Amino acid sequence: METRAVSIRDIPPFSESNSLRLAQATKPWHPHWQARQPSSPARVQVDSSPPEQLRHKQLLTHLSGINLAFARLLLRKQCNVLFADLSLRPEAKEVVDAHTSASRSPARAVFQETNVREWPQLERMFHTASEEFGGVDIVCPGAGVYEPHTQVTRMNPQPFSSFWHPPSSPLSRDPPNSSRYASIDINLLHPIRTTQLAIAHFLSRRRSSPSPSASPPSSPPATCNNIIHISSIAAQTSPFLAPLYSASKHGLSGFVRSLAALDGPAHRIRVTAVAPGVIDTPLWRDNPEKLRLVDDSKEGGDEWVSAEEVAEVMRWLVDGREEVEVVSSSSSTGDGREGKRKAKVEGGLILEVGKSRVRKVEPFHDEGPKGAGNTVSNINIANEEILEMLSSGKWAES
Repeated sequence: METRAVSIRDIPPFSESNSLRLAQATKPWHPHWQARQPSSPARVQVDSSPPEQLRHKQLLTHLSGINLAFARLLLRKQCNVLFADLSLRPEAKEVVDAHTSASRSPARAVFQETNVREWPQLERMFHTASEEFGGVDIVCPGAGVYEPHTQVTRMNPQPFSSFWHPPSSPLSRDPPNSSRYASIDINLLHPIRTTQLAIAHFLSRRRSSPSPSASPPSSPPATCNNIIHISSIAAQTSPFLAPLYSASKHGLSGFVRSLAALDGPAHRIRVTAVAPGVIDTPLWRDNPEKLRLVDDSKEGGDEWVSAEEVAEVMRWLVDGREEVEVVSSSSSTGDGREGKRKAKVEGGLILEVGKSRVRKVEPFHDEGPKGAGNTVSNINIANEEILEMLSSGKWAES
């Protein structure tokens, strides 16, 4: 039996020691980046008997948060995983160590140091996956970074890539002569380039391997290769405090939809995405500036979504099922209440993941995210800080 490889990508932080060259990072971008293990809130329960189409596939992904949860889930389904990231966080190292050989586990996990801003290193991921597993079936270019705004000057005085600290300002890691933003490189350009490489990889493998007779147009989804992206509700809510992050997620969602036509009998490449809400991962929990915007201290306040809930929805997009159950628009029921409906799993599909709630994000006339797991009650604190900074007369001074 041919063994193929799946690689998943996780969220790499910035390097503190090497301005914007993530491959040589020696410390996390944020001093509190070391993640605590999230609690285990209730999982999304939608489809109780998913198809078993993942065994012996290969995944390529990153190493923390949502991506790590996705990798763990697929390893349990006997998928091999290539982790491509700057370094192994303790929780990721534990996963890799437990899956170093076929004798210890039905599936293997391999780590390759990767700076996602360096295109040759993205190419190397696919070479490594081919050497280790014979190729890749599922690609998840999920590396991402948060965009701090102003409170970082008191809580965490380290440079970063943010619209509110332009190049040449003391707290910018974007050199004026670089002509680029690191956050855009990581959050948008890296998934676009990885998708190009994944498509080339999928097509090359099919040309070089014996293929059965052409599949009819009704061939099952299990024959698809999958590229699954991690967008965000920020692609709809457009938060004032994080313009570069919002722009990258808007761009990523549009990119996913533009590639829907690949999911056909000719190429069988399915490009989809999830759009998570407020997720209990290091991207939030280990960032005090961002964490203070969430008010989960009272009943009816903000709620967290677990990384495992998002990973489960990601599995639905790659395991060969034809449809998933999602909430329907409150206006469609006629009484203002949300109902349930089926959504076809196909290229271009984007699923919003809230607290025990999954919704299809429509390309037109979408009602936007709402409900538990999609709210940040204290976001006006950040907005006011930014406006105050702009009024000081010193913004963007070098």
